[in-house]
Amino acid sequence: MPILVPDPAPGEEDLPSLIKKSLPLEKILRALEVRNTSSEALAESLPFSCSDVTAGAENELQAVVLGEKRDVDLPITIEESNYYKNIIKRVKAGETPRRAVAELERYLHDQKEKVWENSWVRFPSSFLSPFAKETLEHDLLQDKAQPFGPPRRDVQKFLFSRNGEEFVRIPVSYLLKLALADAVGSEENCHPLVKSTARRILSHFLSDNTSPETFSFHPVSLRPGSQMGKALARETAIRFLLSQLLTLYANQQFHLLSGGQKAMVYFAPHPPVRQQQLNEIISGSFYRELFMSPCLSGWDQGEKKHQYMILCHQVLSRSQLNAISKLKEAGIIVNDLITLPKLSNTSLANNGTHVSLGSRTLTRLLQEGHPDLQAKDEKYLGDLVIKIFEHFLPLFVGTYSASPYRLDFWDFHPERTLGFLSHELDYTHLRMIWRRWKKKANLKVFGNPITPFGPRWIDRPLSRIFQLQGDFVPDFRLIDYPVALLSTAQSPALDGTVGNHQRLKEDLFALGVFDPHMSLYLLYRNRLFSQSGFSGFEGRHYSLFSCLLDDLGEATSLQALITALAFQYILKGEFSHAHIPDDPTVESERRQVFFGAAIGIPTFYVHRNTDNQFLKRILKKMEHTRLSRRYPGYIRGHHKEYRKSLLRIIEEDGADLIEVMGLTQTLDDLEWRLEEPREYSALGRLTRGILEKAGVSSPLKISGEGFNQAAEQYYRDDLRKAHMEEALAVLQEEFKKLDSHILCEDCFYQSAHKSLLSGRSAAEFLIRVRKDLLEKSLPIDGVRKLIHLTLLTIHSNMRQYELDQKGAPAAHLRPSPATPSEACG
Repeated sequence: MPILVPDPAPGEEDLPSLIKKSLPLEKILRALEVRNTSSEALAESLPFSCSDVTAGAENELQAVVLGEKRDVDLPITIEESNYYKNIIKRVKAGETPRRAVAELERYLHDQKEKVWENSWVRFPSSFLSPFAKETLEHDLLQDKAQPFGPPRRDVQKFLFSRNGEEFVRIPVSYLLKLALADAVGSEENCHPLVKSTARRILSHFLSDNTSPETFSFHPVSLRPGSQMGKALARETAIRFLLSQLLTLYANQQFHLLSGGQKAMVYFAPHPPVRQQQLNEIISGSFYRELFMSPCLSGWDQGEKKHQYMILCHQVLSRSQLNAISKLKEAGIIVNDLITLPKLSNTSLANNGTHVSLGSRTLTRLLQEGHPDLQAKDEKYLGDLVIKIFEHFLPLFVGTYSASPYRLDFWDFHPERTLGFLSHELDYTHLRMIWRRWKKKANLKVFGNPITPFGPRWIDRPLSRIFQLQGDFVPDFRLIDYPVALLSTAQSPALDGTVGNHQRLKEDLFALGVFDPHMSLYLLYRNRLFSQSGFSGFEGRHYSLFSCLLDDLGEATSLQALITALAFQYILKGEFSHAHIPDDPTVESERRQVFFGAAIGIPTFYVHRNTDNQFLKRILKKMEHTRLSRRYPGYIRGHHKEYRKSLLRIIEEDGADLIEVMGLTQTLDDLEWRLEEPREYSALGRLTRGILEKAGVSSPLKISGEGFNQAAEQYYRDDLRKAHMEEALAVLQEEFKKLDSHILCEDCFYQSAHKSLLSGRSAAEFLIRVRKDLLEKSLPIDGVRKLIHLTLLTIHSNMRQYELDQKGAPAAHLRPSPATPSEACG
C-alpha cells in the first residue's frame, strides 16, 4: 500500500490562483486557441499534441580506423610528436621514470585487434574530385563568410607533403562530409537534383566534441498513430545508412584500404577503453591535440569553435578535480587516501542522441510576434514544462536506451566514480546514493564496507581474495558526464525568468564548476525561438538504442506525449512553478531518482514533508513505500514502483491525449518494457548481445575491461550490422515510393531516376546489392549509385515536409501510393 504523504498546507491546493499571479493564463489560452469545450477538444488543441509537433535528432557516432601501427594516423602522430620525443629524451636523461614511456609504447605496440579509436585518416589529395577539393578549400578558410579571406592558421594540420606528394589529413567526422562532396563531384553527369541535395546536407556532417555527429537533414512531422515517433526513427536510420555508405565510399575512392587504413563509424555510448588508458598516460594538452575536433564543418569560424571545445575539455577536467572538495564536505571522502583524477577527462568522447521536438503553434505565434505570447511567456512555460518532465525521466533510462558498463572493485574510488554527481546532486542525496551503490556492489570484507586503496598491486589481489567483483551499471554515460548541473540557492536554472541560465553559470564559475561561455547542461532543454528559430524542447538523456525504429521511435512518441501532458497540467491550472519550488534540494530530490535508475540501485528516499507537490502526487500512487528506518523523516521508495506510478499517472491524466495522439500501443509497449526488462528493454537486449559476444552468462563473470571491450566489439560489428539491416528495410520502402515516380511523365523525380537506373527499379537494385553492401564488398560504382539514390529519397522527404508546412497533404506517409497521381503529390 502507498504510504500517506502529508496533504498540502492551506492554500496550496488553490493552483489556478497561484498561476494567475505569475502568468497571464487567459491571454495565453486565447493565443494558443486552446479549446475548453470538452476534455477531448482540450487535448487536441494543446501544444505538442496531435499534428502540432515536429521532430529532429542529433546522433553522435563512434569512429575508429583499423590498420597496422605504421599505416594509421593516430600512432604515427604520437610517434612523430614532440611530446613523445621529449618523454624519451627525459627517460634517457633519468629525469622521468622509465614507466612513463613504457606505458605509451605498450599502447602503441600491444594492439591485437589493430583498432585505433578516433584516429584521423591521411591520403593523397590527388584522389579528391574538383568539387571535394573546392569544399575542403572553403572549409579551411579562417572565416567561411569571407570566401576570399585567409586560410585557418592551423592549416598545416590538415595539409602536408611527403616525398613530393600532397596529402590530406582529416578526422573521420570530416571524412564523411568530404566523401559526400566527392560522391557527387566525381561523376561528370551527376544529376543536378542529386548534387543540389548533397550541397544542402553537407553541413549536417560535423563534430563539435570528439566523435562524428550528424543531425536531421530535415524536420519530420509527427502524426497521430502508432507510427508517430517512428517518423523520426526512419529519418535517423536513413541518415545512419548514408554515413555507412560514405565510409565505404571513402575507404575505396580515397584509397584508404590500399594505404592500410579502414575507417568505420557506428553507435557506441562511452569513451573506448583504450582511449581512456591513453588519457591516463599522456598530458591533457596532448590529449586535446589528438582528440578534440578541429571543427572543420558546421561553423563559419572553425578555429574559434575549436578553442571553445578546448575550453569545454579544460573546464570539465578541472570540474572533476574540484569535486574532491565537495565529496570531502559531504563526508564521502573521510581521509586523505584518495586517487587524484587526471587533469584530462574523456567524458567529451561519450556519444548520445538528442531528440528535439518543436511546436508549430508556439513557433508560429512567436514568429508573428503575437502580443499575448512573448519570449518571457515562452521562458516561463518552458522552464515549468522541464521541471514536470524531469519527474518522468526514469521511464526512459534503460527502457529505451542504455550504456551498459562494468566497474571493477579498483574503479570504486568515489572521487572518480561519483565525479560529476557531486555537481548534480546535493550532499544528502549524494550520500544516500553512494551508500546504496556500495551495498549493491557488495563492497564489504567481513561485513565491513571497503573501497579501493589506490595502488592496483594492492587492490587487484584484494579483489581476488575477497571476491570483490565490482558492479554492472545500466547507463554509465549518464553518470560519467555532467548531464544536469545543480542550481545554486541564489540562481535557479528553471524559475521561468529570462536570463536565469546566465546567472547560474556565473555562480558556478565562481565555484570552479563551470564556465559562463559554455551552454548550460540540462537533461531536457528549452529550445527558445529567439535562439533556435523554433520553440520546443531537446531531450538529451538518450544513450544507445538497440533498435532504432522500436527504441528511438517509441521513445520519441513518449517524449511528445509527456511534453503535451505537461502543457495540459499548466494550461488547466493544475501546476505552477510554486508547486515545484526552485530550490537546489527540491531539484536534487527529483533528479536523484533518475541518477539512481542509471546506476541501477533499487531504492531512493524522499523527505516526507517535501515541498514538491508533483512528486507527492507520484508518491501517493506508488506501492510498497514505507518510512525509512535509516533516514528518519524520509520515505523509502522502489525505482520499479516509481516507474509503475508514472505509467499510471500518464494513463489516468493523459487518457484523452493518448486517445487523440493514437499512442495506446506506445503505452502498452512501455508496460512490457517495465514488466519484463530483461526481454524487452533496450538494456536487456544490449546486455544480452554483449554477453554473447563475450561468451559469458553474466556481466560479473568477466572483468570490467573484458566486458567493456566486448561491448565495444559488439557495437562495432553486430549492432552496427543490425542497425544497417534495419535502415536498409526503411530504404527499401523509400525506394518503392521512388520507383512509383517513373509512372508519371511529368513527375519531379523522373529524369533523376532514369539518369541513375535507366528505367529500372531502385528497389530491385537495392535487393541485388544488399548482400555485398553488408559484407563491405560492393564496388565503388555501386556504392556511388546507392548514395545518389538515397539523396533522391532525402530530397523527396525534404520536399514533402516543406509541403506539409504549407498545409499540403502528406502523401509520403502512406505505405504505398495507390495511383501514379498520388505518388507524384
